[in-house]
Amino acid sequence: MTCRTIVITSGKGGVGKTTTTANLGMSIARLGYQVVLIDADIGLRNLDLLLGLENRILYTAMEVFEGECRLDQALIRDKRWTNLSILSISKNRQRYNISRKNIKMLISSLKKRNYDYIFIDCPAGIDIGFLNAITAAEEAILVTTPEITSIRDADRVAGLLEANGLLNVKLLVNRVRADMVQKNDMMSVKDVQEMLGVPLLGAIPEDNQVIISTNRGEPLVLKKKLSLSGIAFENASRRLVGQKDYLLDLETPSNEFFYKMQKFLTGS
Repeated sequence: MTCRTIVITSGKGGVGKTTTTANLGMSIARLGYQVVLIDADIGLRNLDLLLGLENRILYTAMEVFEGECRLDQALIRDKRWTNLSILSISKNRQRYNISRKNIKMLISSLKKRNYDYIFIDCPAGIDIGFLNAITAAEEAILVTTPEITSIRDADRVAGLLEANGLLNVKLLVNRVRADMVQKNDMMSVKDVQEMLGVPLLGAIPEDNQVIISTNRGEPLVLKKKLSLSGIAFENASRRLVGQKDYLLDLETPSNEFFYKMQKFLTGS
C-alpha cells in the first residue's frame, strides 16, 4: 500500500492530540501495519511519555539534520509492538528553527523505509510549528472537544488546512459526556460535526482511564479490558484504515451494545 502521512492537529491546546496520536498509532500497529509517530512539538515533547519510551530516546531529528546520527538511531521501536516506532523532532527545552525543507526531507526518508502510516503530532497553535507540521502531510485528523472555544479554534485550523491544500480532513471529537449532552449542557457530536463541516472519524467519551494510562506510559488500547474510550479509539483506527466499523453512540448509550463490542475487540 502507499504510505499515508497524517497530521493530527487541533488549534487549541489540551484537547487530546497526543493521546489521539499514541492510541491511533498503537491500534493501527496492532492491526499489522508499519507505523511511525513523529512528535513535532518542538521543546514540549510528550508523545514519548504516553508510550513509556522517554528513557530510550538518545537522539532526535535535530541530531539527524545536523549529521550527528543516522535516522535509524533516532527512530525508537516500541518493544511491545516492534512495527511501531517514534521519532522526536527535538529534546525537551530545546528550540530550533526547523525549515519546511527539513520536514519534507524527513518525511521523504521515512517513506523509503516502507512505513504504511506516518502520524505527525502537531504542536498547538497556528504559528510556524503548525505550518511545519502540516507541510508534508497528505491527510489531517482534526481533534476538538465539544466546547465552543475548542470548536472555534478547530474551525480556524480547518480553514488553514484547506488554504494550504490539505483537503482530506477527518474530525475526532474528544471528551464527550453523554450525561451532559442529554441535559443539553454540552453540544452533541452531531452538532459539532455540522458546525465544522468535516467528516466524522470518531467520538471519544470522557474517561478517567486516560490519566491513568498517561501516567503509566501505556496507551488505552493496550489494556486487556478496554474502557469505552479504548473501544472508541479502536473503532476510529479501524475506520481510518478502511475497515467498516460502528461509531459509538455516546448520546443514547446501550450497555448491551458496549458489552458486545468490548467482547469482540478483546476476544473474551
